Amino acid sequence: MTSTAEVRRRQWFIAILVACALVWLLAPVLTPFVISALFGWLGDPLVDRLEARGRSRHTAVLIVFAVMLGALALVMLVLVPMLWEQLQHLFDWLPQLASWATGVLLPWIKLRFRLDLAPYVDPGYVFGLVRSHWEEAGGIAAAVLGRVTASGKLVFGLVANVALVPVLSFYFLRDWDVMIARIRELVPRPMLPTVTQLARESDEVLGGFLRGQFSVMLALGSVYAIGLWAVGLDLGLLIGFVAGLVSFVPYLGAFVGVTAAVIATLVQHGDLMHLALVLGVFALGQTLESFLLTPWLVGDRIGMHPVAVIFAIMAGGQLFGFLGVLLALPVAAVLMVMLRYAHHRYTRSGLYGAQPDPASALPLPDPGAMEAMDAATARDEGAPARRASDDPTISPP
Repeated sequence: MTSTAEVRRRQWFIAILVACALVWLLAPVLTPFVISALFGWLGDPLVDRLEARGRSRHTAVLIVFAVMLGALALVMLVLVPMLWEQLQHLFDWLPQLASWATGVLLPWIKLRFRLDLAPYVDPGYVFGLVRSHWEEAGGIAAAVLGRVTASGKLVFGLVANVALVPVLSFYFLRDWDVMIARIRELVPRPMLPTVTQLARESDEVLGGFLRGQFSVMLALGSVYAIGLWAVGLDLGLLIGFVAGLVSFVPYLGAFVGVTAAVIATLVQHGDLMHLALVLGVFALGQTLESFLLTPWLVGDRIGMHPVAVIFAIMAGGQLFGFLGVLLALPVAAVLMVMLRYAHHRYTRSGLYGAQPDPASALPLPDPGAMEAMDAATARDEGAPARRASDDPTISPP
C-alpha cells in the first residue's frame, strides 16, 4: 500500500517536470520577465533601505527606478558612441587585415607547416567555386533572403521585449515583497523552516556572486581597454570591453582578448615590442583578477569549479537558448546550496553509517522574524497580521 510520503514525492516530482516543461516551451516569452525579475531582485534591497528611513514603498520604488534608468542612460550615452566609432574603425581595418593575412600570415604558414592555404583565400578561386556551384549557391541565397524577409516578426518581438523590460522591472520592484510572500504561502508548512533557510542562503550566495562578478567584469574590461589604448592599439577599447564582457565564462575573456589583440597588433604594428606590451596588459589583468578582484569582489560565493560553470552555461544555452544562458549561473548557485545541504544531511544520516543527529537539521527560523515578515505582508495587503504563535509548524524557543 502506497504511503502518504510516497504520494507526496510523486506529486512533487510531477510538479517539477511540469514546471520544467513549461519553462522549455515558453522560453522565448520568458526572457524579458527573467531580466526584469533580476532588476527587481537587485533593486529591492535599496527600496527596503529607503523604506526603513521613513519613505513609502511607492516613493522608494520611484527613486530606485529613476536611479537605475539614469545609470543605464548614462552608460548608453558614454559607451555607445565610443563603441560605434570603434566598430567603424574595425570595418575600415578589415582590408588591412586581409592584406596582412595574404602577404605575411599565409606565407609563414606555408614555410613553417608546408601548408599552402593561399588558393583557398584567393578571390579568383572563390569566384570559380561559387560559379561551379551556382545553382546550390542560388538556393542558399534564396533561403537566406527568405529567412531575412520572414524575420520581421522576430525583429518586432525583440523590440517589444526591450520595451517591456522597464515596465516589468517597475512592477517587480513595487510588488517584490508581496510576490515573495505569496510564494512563501504556497510552501507546505512542514517544509517551511528548511525552505526558508535554503532560500536565505541561496539569496546570499547568488547576490554576492552576481554583484561581485559584474564588478569583476567591469574592472577587467576597464583594465584591458585602458591598457590596450595606452599601448597604442586602434581597436583597444573595443577589444578590451568585449574581453571584459565575456569574462563571466572562466578564461574565455582572456582567450578572446589575447587572440584579437595579438592579431590587431601584428597587423597594425608588426613588431615584437608592441606584441610584448599587449601580452603584458593581459598578464596584468589576469594577475589582478586571480589575486585581487575575484578574491575581494566574488570570493568563494558560489563554490563552483570553472569546468562546472562552463558546463552550466553551455547546458542552459542548449536546453533553453538565451534564457538558459541567463538562468545558468543563478540555477547553478541554488543547486550548489541544495547539494551542500543534501551532503550535510547525508553524512549525518543512518544511511551513511553515522548516528542520527537531531541537531544536523537546519535551525528553525526565528519566530520573531517570521512574524515581522507576516506583518509586512499584511500591511501591504491590508489584512490582519498572523502571529508566529498561530503557526503550528513553528515551536516557541
